[in-house]
Amino acid sequence: MTRLEGFVDATFAFAITVLIIAGQQVPNDIDALLGAFRDVPTFAASIAVLAIFWKGHWLWSRRFGIQDNVSIYISWAIIFTMLIYVYPLKMVFGAMFATLSGGELGQRIQVRTVLQARELFAVYALGFTAIALEILLLNLRAWYLRAPLQLNEREKLMTRAAVEGWGIPVSIGLVSLLFAMFLPPRYFGWSGWIYFSMTLLVPLHRRWMRRRLARLPNEL
Repeated sequence: MTRLEGFVDATFAFAITVLIIAGQQVPNDIDALLGAFRDVPTFAASIAVLAIFWKGHWLWSRRFGIQDNVSIYISWAIIFTMLIYVYPLKMVFGAMFATLSGGELGQRIQVRTVLQARELFAVYALGFTAIALEILLLNLRAWYLRAPLQLNEREKLMTRAAVEGWGIPVSIGLVSLLFAMFLPPRYFGWSGWIYFSMTLLVPLHRRWMRRRLARLPNEL
């Protein structure tokens, strides 16, 4: 493990801690305890999103172990973005579960104007897109250094696939941003639901990548 990977891992752990602290104080009676469980789905969903980004940085670190200045700056950008993104992340998931459960789960958001709703979805989309783009740039950096890293054909293909794969959340985030800015208010929900398209697009890309890898000669 490199120092850069260790520091980024510590920041992800801190972001998870912030998610807990940002919820509520430690319950001191049964009613408060049961009420705190309303945020469990929100917390789980937020952790799942952070885990996706953490795994992206972890895979990049383990495959390449690059610690040049460009990679350090991009990793610092991930840290900066993530610590800002953690709050809109929890707010959006809290509102989603509150809507789906009729207020039994999550936390409703007080949105007084259409502009505030647009701003919330836009901030979430910007944070999501920024972190995905930063991980894409790390893999693009590895591709740029493929000769010094002495990557073989299989490793080159996996690096290109990582760049392509992270292009999916970047594209989805940008689409969500456009939806948040321009869709009529009654269609705001699409700014959030569009992210679920990744549950189809990402597995399709992985399947395509495995087929490309299978076509390579075995000695590679």
